[in-house]
Amino acid sequence: MINASNAVSDHKSPSILAECSVRDGEWLEITPHNDLLQAEGNARHKAVMQWLEEVSVPVKLIGRLHSKGEVKIDGAHIRLRLFPPMDYGFDPRPHDRVKVLYEDDYVLVMHKPAGMNVHPSEASDPTITLAHAVADHYQQTDQKCAVRHVHRLDEDTTGPVLYAKNEFALSKLDEQMRSKTIDRKYIAIVQGKVSDGLTVIDQPIGKDRHHKQRRRVSPTGQEAITHVEKIYGSARASLVRLTLETGRTHQIRVHMSDAGHTLIGDVLYGGSQEFYRQALHGEQLTFEHPFTEQTMTVNDPLPEDMTELVDQLGIPRP
Repeated sequence: MINASNAVSDHKSPSILAECSVRDGEWLEITPHNDLLQAEGNARHKAVMQWLEEVSVPVKLIGRLHSKGEVKIDGAHIRLRLFPPMDYGFDPRPHDRVKVLYEDDYVLVMHKPAGMNVHPSEASDPTITLAHAVADHYQQTDQKCAVRHVHRLDEDTTGPVLYAKNEFALSKLDEQMRSKTIDRKYIAIVQGKVSDGLTVIDQPIGKDRHHKQRRRVSPTGQEAITHVEKIYGSARASLVRLTLETGRTHQIRVHMSDAGHTLIGDVLYGGSQEFYRQALHGEQLTFEHPFTEQTMTVNDPLPEDMTELVDQLGIPRP
């Protein structure tokens, strides 16, 4: 399994579960470091179920595994069937511009290129999406995993997209999304010189009733918070780093446009047409690994097209 160099983890000790278990095909084999399995009958069963909760196996998942006979006690080991073969859910289709940024038994982080949707808008859509490319990657590497994204990027935004490779990982990562602990940093090139005082944009975002595709700042919209760090600014253009505290549709594009600094190339929000897409790239994704519980940071270098734009505008490369 790939463990790419552009991904780093903190130095925190791995979780108790990770320290005492190993994958064995479709099963996770756990050897508890205590006398948990010394009890007999129902007492042992109850102790095992309680311990699994204590080491952060999702309760609903424990229940589903137990109901299917996929929690087994085998001598000194507990076995959980965490890696059953699953249908991809999408037809495998290769694409030469996608790239694996990080991968292990639980997660996949894939670079999404510009001009590609994360998943098809409808079943009959013939366009190759990132979901098709991920299915192809799984097929080429002989992995039987359902293609399940944890978050999305706009069609013309480049950057890392996180996938959960099994139900255990999906449950843990979905919870991180709900609690807003998955950190996403973006690089954007915007029009005009951004003020040093523009550091946080806290403006609710809702639908634009006059334009089906657009969103807008609206007092009746959903909470949306974007943190802004100016890296370089000139009268013509600024390079900014943006961190999302929420994840609304078009959040960065709407917030920067409302602040008077539309992304270069973002014609939907009135941006200049000197670039063929909105100049926005996801440069970093940080999340807690669902199994080891260590903090994972995955970096995605600035793509070639935005590097060329930075050079054309005379902006120092980040």
